[in-house]
Amino acid sequence: MSPQIGSLNEKPLHAALKEWYAQPEDEIEAKVDGYVIDIVRGNLLIEIQTGSFSNIKRKLTDLATRHRVRLVYPIARDKWIVKLEGDGPGQLGRRKSPKHGEFHHLFGELVSFPTLVVNPDFALEVLLVQEEEVRRHVPGRAWRRRGWVTHERRLLRVVEQRRFEGPSDLAALLPPGLPEEFTTSDLAGALRQTRRLAGKTAYCLREMGVIARVGKRRNAFLYRLAVDGTSQRD
Repeated sequence: MSPQIGSLNEKPLHAALKEWYAQPEDEIEAKVDGYVIDIVRGNLLIEIQTGSFSNIKRKLTDLATRHRVRLVYPIARDKWIVKLEGDGPGQLGRRKSPKHGEFHHLFGELVSFPTLVVNPDFALEVLLVQEEEVRRHVPGRAWRRRGWVTHERRLLRVVEQRRFEGPSDLAALLPPGLPEEFTTSDLAGALRQTRRLAGKTAYCLREMGVIARVGKRRNAFLYRLAVDGTSQRD
């Protein structure tokens, strides 16, 4: 059997998630409006994205004007780093990463199209997974990793899944205990994450109309939940 459209350069993680997510009656790698869609389930188009959302912004924005679209995105709750010898199959080592992904890490990518979530025909499904990240040594590249470059990612197990069908669903990811008015620093502390991720989270929620700017505390913007469901934009 010849490979399906779009599957020739498919990475292992994407292929495994597509197989895990697909149902018997689904169409796989089908063409719709000039695009190749991972899974077509009746009138629902399902795209699986394991990388940057910026790469699929135009595609999803266009399709969601005419179709129901669901974006499936995996976040590594647990990750094992596997190092391979040069171009060969030999394994040099395998260790568990101390980092653990959570649902709110979604905002790190959602900055590419936060307002798309307002479209009732668009939904996000986030999967917390266990995966292996396979690295090979390539001299002169990835200097922070001393030449170790990610070769591929492999799915081990889907641990949990959660669907977000609108801004209110994403608002539920705000941590409890936030003050009525808060800064991104407050948000970072409550999430136990970096200021960078907190800033992206605040940007997304503000663009969706979940939170609004209400002033400043010294040099930091103050936010609060939007009463009327609309954000204050510049």
